[in-house]
Amino acid sequence: MSVENGDTAGDRGQQVNGEVSGTTRLRGMGDPLLRDTTAPDSSRTEVMTAGWESGPALGDKDGTPVGALQRAGQQEEALMTELSELVQKVVKSSSWWERHGVDISILACSFLLLPAGFLCLRSAQTIPFLAGVLTLGVVHHTLTVKGSHLASHNALTESRSWSKVWAIFFIELCSAFTVEQATYNHVKIHHGYTNVIGLGDSSTWKLPFLNRYIYMFIAPLAVPILTPLVALDLLRNVEWKAALRTLCCMFLGFYCHYWLLLHVSGFQSPWSALLCMLLTRSLLAHPYIHVNIFQHIGLPMFAADRKPKRIHLMSLGVLNLPRNVLLDWSFGHSLISCHVEHHLFPSLSDNMCLKIKPIVSQYLKQKKLPYNEDSYGSRLRLFLQRYEELMVHAPPITELVGIQ
Repeated sequence: MSVENGDTAGDRGQQVNGEVSGTTRLRGMGDPLLRDTTAPDSSRTEVMTAGWESGPALGDKDGTPVGALQRAGQQEEALMTELSELVQKVVKSSSWWERHGVDISILACSFLLLPAGFLCLRSAQTIPFLAGVLTLGVVHHTLTVKGSHLASHNALTESRSWSKVWAIFFIELCSAFTVEQATYNHVKIHHGYTNVIGLGDSSTWKLPFLNRYIYMFIAPLAVPILTPLVALDLLRNVEWKAALRTLCCMFLGFYCHYWLLLHVSGFQSPWSALLCMLLTRSLLAHPYIHVNIFQHIGLPMFAADRKPKRIHLMSLGVLNLPRNVLLDWSFGHSLISCHVEHHLFPSLSDNMCLKIKPIVSQYLKQKKLPYNEDSYGSRLRLFLQRYEELMVHAPPITELVGIQ
């Protein structure tokens, strides 16, 4: 399996014209957006700038000579190439079990837990019933978040045909979303232009008309309802065949869940079954929303025509959270503790991202590049304290300067 430098080549999207090729740094760490991300409540977030000397802003008349910019760009490309070679060695030496088997087994185990979850809901006793809700909730998020995420990056298998099948199954049948729009928005836009204002800046997750407490603690409960509604609206942008396929898969997924609750779990009324569907599908909606904003918003943002090369873009604009047993299982390592590794090498599975994590973190730190890490609690406090700045107002653009 070949390691890709990103999803921005070929059929995975194109770079924005006018990409800045010079090595970058953050000038003026006194900027409030960046200053507070370095140590809110003893945060371990690192936005390192050692070795990045200040100079005239790119594009200034008295700026760095073109030759120096080209050399700086070549140095950055050399860094990415060197890191890719280190990761490639690990991938080539890894077995199929490590590359795909571990994550496929987690998804398979989730399927096997479904009967137990539906049967527990038959119980009139509180503990077995809650166990059923917990089981179905974890299984649902494992299939819809972990499964859909891996399928969108073709990380479940090396076969293109099977990748398409798994993408339809996990994204459309399980998650009630359309494959084409999910892949475009996540793979080509978010990954291609991570933290680029107006493109991959995670603005999809912002609802500025909501106050901080409603957004952080109440609005996530509506995710199971909003997801299919958004998907239906996006069907206008796809071909009619794809739209028809998506509608059929969405209906089949919802109906199967509803039918099993009535005929296996023994719910007596449609409304009680629908309420249980909402409960299980929103069980981990809070961390789902939180993870999506914690790992990008509040970090440096860039203009489309003044963004750094890939290795700096991903190391500056992506953050890792600590390992968590429940979230590692349900969301996958690439969305939790290995998000930096995932953005650098998005075609790798969750288990492989975990395996290359020591190599990537050591390499970035050795080269004095940012390797951002912070705790879940620290990021939650940060967003509650600075919600208006981070989630309502437009984020400031990080200033790029060339090395002298």
